[in-house]
Amino acid sequence: MDLKKYSEQGVTVLELAGNVKLGESAKQLAAEIERVFQETSGGLLLDVARIDYVDSTGIGELVGYLQKFTQAGRRMALLRPHQRLEALLKLTQLDRIFPIFWEREKALAFLSGEQGG
Repeated sequence: MDLKKYSEQGVTVLELAGNVKLGESAKQLAAEIERVFQETSGGLLLDVARIDYVDSTGIGELVGYLQKFTQAGRRMALLRPHQRLEALLKLTQLDRIFPIFWEREKALAFLSGEQGG
């Protein structure tokens, strides 16, 4: 899994590419999200447009961190999930709990608190 991190409009953006599955990639993702949680105070946007595959371990990490951010009064969202990831989120009904955006500006506005959600 490849990962690129930067800040945009007060929101931390993680661009992810490749696979997120049991083992090193899930650990890498969890470690990076934890770092963002500890070192920043704003929202987190996961740009998952280039994620090809996420297994149950990867989904579990995402759900766990969504809860952690929410409990801390912070926001986390997904941007442009690949067709396979979108289908998985719908199948598991996680599309009902994850804020999912197709437009970057709307996602950034949501995460920076400029619009409700």
